[in-house]
Amino acid sequence: MTTEPDPETPAGSTEEEAVVGAAPDEATSGGAAEAGTGASDHEGGEDDAGTPDQDTSAEGEDEAGMPDQDTSAEGGDAPAEDTGTPAPAEGAATPSEAAAELAAQRVERERIARRKAEREGPVESGRKLSGTAADLLAAVRAVESGEKPVTPAFTEPAPAPRRSAPEPVQRPQPVRTAPAPGAEAVDAVRAVLAEGGAPQTLAAQAAAALGDGAEDTLRADPWQLLRVAGVRPEQADGFARALLGAECGPDDERRGRALTVWLLEQAALAGHTALDLPALTEALGRRAVPDPDAALQSALAEGDALVFQDALEQPGAQPAARAAADDDEEGPQEVPVRVLAGLERYALAEESLADALARLVNSLAKETEEPWEAAVAALSGGAAELARQVAGHGLVLHTGGEAARAEPAALLGAAREAGLRAFAACHTPDGARRFAAQLGEEPGTGAVGTVAGLLSGASGPGRDAEGALDLDLLIVLDAPQLDVEGAAMLAESLPDGARLLLSGDPALLWSTGPGRVFADLLAVPACPQVASRVPDPGPLGELVSGIGVGELGQVEAPGKEIVIVPVRDAGEAVHRTVQLVADSVPRAFGVRPEETVVITPGHGGAAGTRALNTVLKERLNPGPGRFGGFDPGDRIVHSPAPGRTVPGRVVRADEAGLHLECAGAPVVVPRELVESRVRHGWALTAHQAVGGRWPAAVVVLPGDAAGVLTRPWVYTAFGRAERHLSVVHGVEQALPKAVAESVAKPRTTRLRTLLRVQLPPAG
Repeated sequence: MTTEPDPETPAGSTEEEAVVGAAPDEATSGGAAEAGTGASDHEGGEDDAGTPDQDTSAEGEDEAGMPDQDTSAEGGDAPAEDTGTPAPAEGAATPSEAAAELAAQRVERERIARRKAEREGPVESGRKLSGTAADLLAAVRAVESGEKPVTPAFTEPAPAPRRSAPEPVQRPQPVRTAPAPGAEAVDAVRAVLAEGGAPQTLAAQAAAALGDGAEDTLRADPWQLLRVAGVRPEQADGFARALLGAECGPDDERRGRALTVWLLEQAALAGHTALDLPALTEALGRRAVPDPDAALQSALAEGDALVFQDALEQPGAQPAARAAADDDEEGPQEVPVRVLAGLERYALAEESLADALARLVNSLAKETEEPWEAAVAALSGGAAELARQVAGHGLVLHTGGEAARAEPAALLGAAREAGLRAFAACHTPDGARRFAAQLGEEPGTGAVGTVAGLLSGASGPGRDAEGALDLDLLIVLDAPQLDVEGAAMLAESLPDGARLLLSGDPALLWSTGPGRVFADLLAVPACPQVASRVPDPGPLGELVSGIGVGELGQVEAPGKEIVIVPVRDAGEAVHRTVQLVADSVPRAFGVRPEETVVITPGHGGAAGTRALNTVLKERLNPGPGRFGGFDPGDRIVHSPAPGRTVPGRVVRADEAGLHLECAGAPVVVPRELVESRVRHGWALTAHQAVGGRWPAAVVVLPGDAAGVLTRPWVYTAFGRAERHLSVVHGVEQALPKAVAESVAKPRTTRLRTLLRVQLPPAG
């Protein structure tokens, strides 16, 4: 690694000359303007029941003490849009990918709820069977009644000839984001907010979050303002006092119920799908709720939350499914349980995901089909082993770094050559572009797209007559980025007999949405797991691989692929970052400023994304920012839906809104949503950058970030560089300590328990 000298280096020396080993001992933690720079990147301090303190991710507070709402451009905090918009008539504007995705999520949740309700009711024998199961039941009844002899009744028809793999139809790209709430609805909410002393800038987001009749909802229950991203309980209390007067009190049932939901939503932002009941009631007590148990019971009675009892897996104990079978033979056995509370949407998503994965595992034919044998025969090495496992199992997990993506790419190519209907979905458009390049294709025109595009119908093979994806094989790259709702929709969309391959690097940061699907699946030995032996090449690959196992060691970088830039404080960190992006990296490596990404632990602080983006804009694209702070040519990140961040640039602005170019597609963001969905994008957080790679990366580690660094964060940030990595280093020994000791924070989920019940251990 190379260490850049202090700016006072004697004349004649260059910025990339001195080669040293360790990080500088002289670097001191800088005095940041805002403490806790990285707390907003889902890796910072926690509040209440293991949930992140959302104040750290807000832009600031206005005169009324409310945070402004630009936090959702990272993806996790944006309010969901109403998806009940009717389909456009012929000739109308094409619905956006974001709107289609949100609509698909709503339909999927309704279908999951119906299935759950159906399961709870009595089932008439054979009434709900369909397909092969229904045919088999009819055949059994025909034999029992004597209508047909045994042999003909069970003779299977000859299989239909397999179709060759069709080319997916290219669909038009989205041209608009989801529409903002109507002007009348926003005005009505604005009037209520003004009456309660809340910032009127929250009107559009409150109308979107609360839906039709939002103004009446707020008058009847002012604490529903907590459903708007970024609003804190003390702010909602002030709003309620202004509206309710003497009726308002800490023991108000509406307050306790709203705080219960808010705490569970904050837990979801931190990645949890549920919370331990004692932790939830303790958090309610800290929020001055006089009777936490009564508040929880009220939330349960209104259907705002659910309670679960999950069996605890003890070391060396038999799996839950086998224990249940033993109960039938030997009588009930006492099993320790934990009591959890969670929001219904995530509970249903986890149950739906477990059901769908069990269906895929159990619906596979026992004998390998001829096309799969041909696909296996066409491959060699690690790709052949991966193909053998996929051919014989409905669910397979594949782990490895960036170079390991060559194995699922080879499998995808061989499967399509064998006539199988196969498709690969990545987390980001950049990931899809890189994966398609390995196949010699353009993304969106062949068998590669994004998860969001596949779910929304903007890309992919389309659906069959029963609504399932018309696929034999689905490969999902960047699997650690799957949250529980996205994973459930993917698994539910696959037909019986299809194969699902989840591939990714388990050392990366987990999803911005709730759940840790890939990690939970790896922890349950219910399907084959194939670990790639393909290492990431070069000094950067060696550095990142060492970080993945907890070692930040010396790496020889003869081409100055890795440079350490020591800084004393946050101000110097900002100065050196601009110098690297605008001057040093382009001069030394021929990488243009627009091809370099800056990554820092959080949005706030003197060296957070806001401060860095401000100075980088002044240097690289100065302008008055007359379009909501943006000018044509600005680099931005756009959050079309919660949990998604797409880099792009500003094209222009007009009465329709802000015109962007994101992943090669035009996007128009209505002016009411610009503040909450678009932010400058020269500097990103690691969660915003995951799934993408750039020719050069500058990772900024100011002194106040020392307490929030973790091994997954460092691994993710350092791994975004393809050719060159500069580390602006001001955290002294906190960096190697974080790599060695600070692993990912645990997330409370139910998926492992559900999978252990439904899936036997893989043989």
